[in-house]
Amino acid sequence: MTKMLKFVNLKRETPEKVSTDTRKDNFLEIYKEFINSKAKEQASRCSQCGTPFCQVHCPLQNNIPDWLKLTAEGRLKDAYEISSATNSMPEVCGSICPQDRLCEGNCVIEQSGHGTVTIGAVEKFITNTAWENGWVKPIKPLKELKQSVGIIGAGPAGIAAATELRKQGYQVTIYDRHDRTGGLLIYGIPNFKLDKSVVLRRTKLLLDSNIKIINNFEVGKSSTLKELKDKHDAILIATGVYKARKIDKPGSELKNIFPAMKFLTASNKKGLGDKVRDFDNGILNAEGKNVIVVGGGDTAMDCVRTAVRQKAKSVSCLYRRDKANMPGSAREVLNAEEEGVKFIWLSSPKVFKGQSEVKEVVINKMRLGEPDASGRQSPKIIEGHEETLKADLVIEALGFEPEDVPKLFNEPGLDVTKWGTIKVDLKTLKTNIKGVFAAGDIVRGASLVVWAIRDGKDAANGISEYLNQLSQKKIRAA
Repeated sequence: MTKMLKFVNLKRETPEKVSTDTRKDNFLEIYKEFINSKAKEQASRCSQCGTPFCQVHCPLQNNIPDWLKLTAEGRLKDAYEISSATNSMPEVCGSICPQDRLCEGNCVIEQSGHGTVTIGAVEKFITNTAWENGWVKPIKPLKELKQSVGIIGAGPAGIAAATELRKQGYQVTIYDRHDRTGGLLIYGIPNFKLDKSVVLRRTKLLLDSNIKIINNFEVGKSSTLKELKDKHDAILIATGVYKARKIDKPGSELKNIFPAMKFLTASNKKGLGDKVRDFDNGILNAEGKNVIVVGGGDTAMDCVRTAVRQKAKSVSCLYRRDKANMPGSAREVLNAEEEGVKFIWLSSPKVFKGQSEVKEVVINKMRLGEPDASGRQSPKIIEGHEETLKADLVIEALGFEPEDVPKLFNEPGLDVTKWGTIKVDLKTLKTNIKGVFAAGDIVRGASLVVWAIRDGKDAANGISEYLNQLSQKKIRAA
């Protein structure tokens, strides 16, 4: 049996990172895979805590110590079984989760100063090994049920719910307005963080599991919510939130100022081999341009690093607080800095200048004042301290808000919160409309992929309980 608790003698190691000069020239993932011996070695550093804080701080409550121990023992198939039991997309979470804020950031040996176990890299290694060895199999439920569920949205929450419901034998159809399945995973996250082959093989697995996927389907146009509800025994709304927050400053109506998703989607579509008119004609291509990205989250990091790979002349990121208060992953900020992105901390746009197209951005310099209601220090403008930057392309990465779903779906009776998210019963995820559930960012607000997966699983449980009750009523009535 492999000895654990090797963290005293073994240093923390992450998979090798591709050199900056090499990775700036392509969209390939920047971290190399662990080899088997290194994965086993790093997994053996786990202290096997009685109270595993890594698991406690994982939204999916993944059994991390268990599959680390199995990996250290070389039992990779068993490790995969444990890993995938709680997570429908472990290789995705291994690639894009902000482990520094979740499992790894709360690792006991990290807190003791020995350096965290590289949980995310091991998780990714386990699942990729499972794919390579054919251990990942289509879902074959023990019993086929007649009841059907329609899922609106093919992002992480929708995929997670579909997977769980299919395991229980329900007939599942996913409807999505895009031409490919994956939502944010396919069009929002760049290849250098998550290769699209990872998403495409998951999509194939869904199809091989007899989950139907209908793309280019817009609820409200292709069909109303009521019409979909009449076709299925239950409906799950898992659309995510995609409405970009706008910069409301003088000149913000100028051309060449775009929301982040428009920029990222164009880049990802090109990477998938599509023709993209506004990229091909240069509008959404950063090559040779002075690019300014406004925002401090992971989406902003995706934008600045994409612009670098598109051969931008310069790439600057404006954030109104300091580096310590940046909401994005510290790992992603470091990667961007290594790739030549200029961060202008404590700054915010004041005016966009140009005739028809943006040419300059005047920025305010900021300072941090007293804490606001959230406990964070409020940014305050320092009067008379302005700076002017050249700009040929400005990208707004200030976050996302929900679209007007009741209007979009032609269902005015659907209740929403004051923030525009769908109102649900927090235990069951039921909406106010019978048989209709909602999960993911459209309920929670813009959040992490791992939380969307968790919400999708919870919604599947709520739907299953609801459909079981319907079945029992029919039996009693018969």
